[in-house]
Amino acid sequence: MADDHKSGGQVSRDQLIDLLNEDLAREYQAIIAYVVYSQVLKGAEYMTIAKELEKHAGEELAHALTISKLIDYLGGSPTVTAKPVKTSEKAEDMLRFDLDNENDTIRNYRDRVRQCEVLGEFAMAEHLREILKQEQEHQIDLATALGEEVPDVSKMKADKGKGQAEERAIH
Repeated sequence: MADDHKSGGQVSRDQLIDLLNEDLAREYQAIIAYVVYSQVLKGAEYMTIAKELEKHAGEELAHALTISKLIDYLGGSPTVTAKPVKTSEKAEDMLRFDLDNENDTIRNYRDRVRQCEVLGEFAMAEHLREILKQEQEHQIDLATALGEEVPDVSKMKADKGKGQAEERAIH
């Protein structure tokens, strides 16, 4: 994909389907990560965020359903493949992986809203705005759990901060 497609520029309906399928794969990734992380985080300091991650898993499932409906509306077929899920023995690493993924997701949905509007798909853009609001809440929860300020994703590159800790894919 050309960079203008990634930054919210003009896309065709077929390109939008492809981009939404990437978003859907990221939603599947988030569902898996939140389910696993919420169950394996250990220690009193992580119990509150672990409960929150369980809630996030359900919200991500709702996002996946919405994105699937949008893809179908455009005449495409929703993907069945999740992006790889990173994991670690360290709770802080898992929260960092989640925060990095939320940052990417927010950046992509902001682009998708602009792309939908350029195509005149205003109702679709509104559905994505609703998802974007929840993704930003997830970002706030994760940054807070890590004791950090909420990142300004408008100033971040998509490839920033990928995997410092040991990781493996969950199949």
